[in-house]
Amino acid sequence: MYWIAILALLPPLVAGLLLARGGPTRTRPLVLQFISCIVAMVLVLIALAMQQPSYIDLALTLTLLGLPGTLAYTLYMERWL
Repeated sequence: MYWIAILALLPPLVAGLLLARGGPTRTRPLVLQFISCIVAMVLVLIALAMQQPSYIDLALTLTLLGLPGTLAYTLYMERWL
């Protein structure tokens, strides 16, 4: 059941990766935040599917570091816009 949810999250993840790679520069921070949320959900689902609680720690760490990383990227890109 969890694997179906993981597979359902893969198309939005791929779309986000393509948009982050070749999309407009102004939308990339939003796409990075979106990708961070999708990957965190995938890690939680993998943790539930494999009964491996350490992956939930990875998802929590990614969630906590996703916003500061996006802000740092935005600050860096602000110099080039």
